Amino acid sequence: METGSFEKFTRVTLILTLTGEQYSEKVAENCIAIWKAAGIYTEAEGIAIEKFKEAFKAETFGPGSSILFTNSPSGALTIAFSKDSSVPEAGCAVIENKALCEAVLESIIGEHGVSPAAKRSLALRVSELLKESQDVEEKVANPVAVIA
Repeated sequence: METGSFEKFTRVTLILTLTGEQYSEKVAENCIAIWKAAGIYTEAEGIAIEKFKEAFKAETFGPGSSILFTNSPSGALTIAFSKDSSVPEAGCAVIENKALCEAVLESIIGEHGVSPAAKRSLALRVSELLKESQDVEEKVANPVAVIA
């Protein structure tokens, strides 16, 4: 990974049983709506959506199952699945399309996102990171004198 770059992780944990086709259809529908509203829906996005739906086709998610999306700075979306609350070791699909990375994230945690639980989880994690950052800043701003 190049210096200064970072990946964004989004985890969706299911509370009801859902087929991969049901999940991917809804997310795909939201992505296409986002692109059409922005006037950026092209053949490349259509191909990316088909790959996205294909990655979910054989899956069924029971309660507690997780879907982990990793958005890389280069615009690759990695998809991984877990049948329990564990974090998957590796992705099962990688789709190179920056617009898809952004639209999937928007469809999950955006204003009309499909996952209120993911929004809450993300808000909690960001809040904790901000608190940790504030604690570090306070320690740096208030140095302790050491006399040797």
